[in-house]
Amino acid sequence: VQLQAYGGGLVQAGGSLRLSCAASGGTFSSYTMSWFRQAPGKERAFVAAIWWSGGRTVYADSVKGRFTISRDNAKNTVYLQMNSLKPEDTAVYFCAADLYGSNRYSQPDEYDYWGQGTLVTVSS
Repeated sequence: VQLQAYGGGLVQAGGSLRLSCAASGGTFSSYTMSWFRQAPGKERAFVAAIWWSGGRTVYADSVKGRFTISRDNAKNTVYLQMNSLKPEDTAVYFCAADLYGSNRYSQPDEYDYWGQGTLVTVSS
């Protein structure tokens, strides 16, 4: 399974961005997909997860109400719509695939495959 994340960039505080993560290989529609982020000098942190059918989503408290994770299984793609961005959202954002799914969705070591990351910079 290969994951390609894209869509990052520079945006002013209060603005929006949509990240995409395209998967190839494997059976995308059966995976739990998540977004993590890593700010300079900090550990990789959970942002959001979406289960295989899209019927269940979970968010970190810091992004709840501002970010929306979604997926299109026909396009093998997961999205992260980010609204009302804040400078503290600045980070490299990674998508990740969990082949088996579990309640350890917020733990990076649960995931089997990772994208290369895309940088989001929010200016104040």
